[in-house]
Amino acid sequence: MNHLFRTNFKEMNAHDGRSQTTLGVWIAKCNDIEPCTIIMDLEGNDGRERGKDDTAFEKQIALFALAVSDIVLINMWCNDIGREQAANKPLLRTIFQVMLQLFTPRKTTLMFVIRDKTNTPLEKLESLLREDTQKIQVEALAHYLYKKEEFKEEVAILRKKFSKSIKAGGLAGDRRGVVPASGFSISAQEIWKVIKENKDLDLPSHKAMVANIRCEEIANEEYSSFTANEEWLKLKELVKSNLVPGFGKKVSSLLGNSLSSYDKEATYFEESSKNAKRKQLEDNLIHLVQPTYQLMLEHMISGTSNNFKNAFTDALKEGNGFALAARDCRKKFMTVFDEQYQEALIEQGNWDSSKEWDKFTSDLDSHITEVRNTKLSELTALNESKLEKALNGPVEALLKRGTDETWSRIRTHLHHETEVAVSEFSFALSGFEIDEQAEEIMISNLKDHAIGIIERKAREEAAKVSTYVKDRFISTFNYDNDLRTRVWTNGEDIPAITTTARSSCLKLLSALAAIRLNEDTDTVREMLDLALGGPNRTQDILVTNTWEKVPATKTLITPVECISVWNQLQRETEYTITQALASQEQYNRNVEERKAQEQKELERNKREENERKERERIERERNERDERDRIERDRIERERNERDEQDRKERECIEHERIKREEKERNERELRERERNEREDRERNERNERERIDRERNDQLLNELNDRIKRQEHVRPLPPVCSIQ
Repeated sequence: MNHLFRTNFKEMNAHDGRSQTTLGVWIAKCNDIEPCTIIMDLEGNDGRERGKDDTAFEKQIALFALAVSDIVLINMWCNDIGREQAANKPLLRTIFQVMLQLFTPRKTTLMFVIRDKTNTPLEKLESLLREDTQKIQVEALAHYLYKKEEFKEEVAILRKKFSKSIKAGGLAGDRRGVVPASGFSISAQEIWKVIKENKDLDLPSHKAMVANIRCEEIANEEYSSFTANEEWLKLKELVKSNLVPGFGKKVSSLLGNSLSSYDKEATYFEESSKNAKRKQLEDNLIHLVQPTYQLMLEHMISGTSNNFKNAFTDALKEGNGFALAARDCRKKFMTVFDEQYQEALIEQGNWDSSKEWDKFTSDLDSHITEVRNTKLSELTALNESKLEKALNGPVEALLKRGTDETWSRIRTHLHHETEVAVSEFSFALSGFEIDEQAEEIMISNLKDHAIGIIERKAREEAAKVSTYVKDRFISTFNYDNDLRTRVWTNGEDIPAITTTARSSCLKLLSALAAIRLNEDTDTVREMLDLALGGPNRTQDILVTNTWEKVPATKTLITPVECISVWNQLQRETEYTITQALASQEQYNRNVEERKAQEQKELERNKREENERKERERIERERNERDERDRIERDRIERERNERDEQDRKERECIEHERIKREEKERNERELRERERNEREDRERNERNERERIDRERNDQLLNELNDRIKRQEHVRPLPPVCSIQ
């Protein structure tokens, strides 16, 4: 090549021994030949270095040369002509077949350069080569060492043939599909890519094929042996019903034995085939044991979850705070599951168990959430029940009294009972450690429930307004301020009493007409007085369905319904008033009759009068004494209420201090827990570091052992090899 094209490709130094000089593909520009000619120097296809099992690259670069070149020079020894393998006929046939499959049928000139020609005539050599591969150029060169001058003359003659090689009739006369020089690099890259992807050039060697077949047989035997292994079958059967202690180690040992047996049987086979079949065997075995492993994990998840639920229930029964019990139990059983998981782990199985872990943690968290929701619902229902008991009775009594202060007292009572309930509820919620927003929502719902209790009770009482106003009128009309039955004498002003009774009914009707849980003022009472109670009353202003300054949602009795209730009251109480008037008239008649007898019984009456006055004096003294007693009772009651209020504030202060103290203790426990976790993390990291050092030391020892084994194998005598030039 260097003599022919005046290039500087590396040449073999015979003094250093016979070895391969050109590796891969080298390229250079040819000097003093027109047009511009590019030369590629290819690696030899019969080198000792690659051996008989690595011919794929030789085929690829040979096909590459045919695809990108106009002229291909094949350098052959004269003595190799007529030989099958030495002349590389199988290689050339494969290359030509693939060339026809992959690329266009452009003619590439093949020039066989016969080195070191002998006495055999060139015509005979050419006919043999043409017979094997048609349409080729054949040139013969003298021996470079023994006939150096003749060799140079023949090279010069050959060099002239490359001048003007692209003209018609030249060596590169076929110009179909020629790529311009600017596209040569891209074209060569694409052609090499097509060649690399073609599997016809990558046939395995005989040694590799034997290794494939035999290693597959060994792998199948080991697989069958494993499936019939009694210990494996026993483990598989046990896992169907129970957890098996040491499952991971036992299965890992069985798998390791099968793979070790395979390694022992396949020791002397070709490495890549042996490793591929070993990997296939390992994958098959792992696939075989995986269902049993998954069943083992299911038992672990189910059993540990049930144990967690029982332990969590017991912890709550012992009075532990919900959040603390949940956290401790969850941490404990996560550790238990991790220990079981590590014990069941199969060394050879590189499985992703994140789904199983997620399912287990999801089961725990779902149960905790379910129990939390149940406990919170029970706690909420309990506090709501307490509120109903605390509010229903007093609110009903206040509404029945129906005074101007009714709703003010209801608001005061609501505020007091709500504060008590919220305080107890907040304290109970502290054990759940829920977030502040959720706690605020639950407390807000409890307050809304308290308001709802009053609103429902108000609507219930408003539905009975007709009965209530009638009873109010009767009680006010028939009984005096001391709750004594009225005697309809001349001293009783029945119209004034009637007006007073109706005014009291208006107060009751006003109290039941609307819900007033805020302190906003309204005109309900004024409208009722103006429409129903005053001397110039007119019901026209009540002919509407809404009260001024009262939302429709807070209206219990509409103005027009008040007219209906009032008219019904008047109809039903008219008879009572008439009876009172009749009784008063009858009393007057009786008085006249008595006057006729008064004279006769004057002294007796005086005496009785004196007795009566004495009784009245005694009665007045008794009333005064009762009034003083009542005032004293009120004073004592106020003092008791003040003491109760002071005691309540002191209890709240003590409760607040206790909550702060518990919060401080909880923070200290959390700090100690974090410190313990950090200490455990440091210990775990130190343990992992020691394990890593042990693994590195074991790997080093294993590498040293492998090196000794390899050195021993190199010492083993090699079988005789027959070399053919």
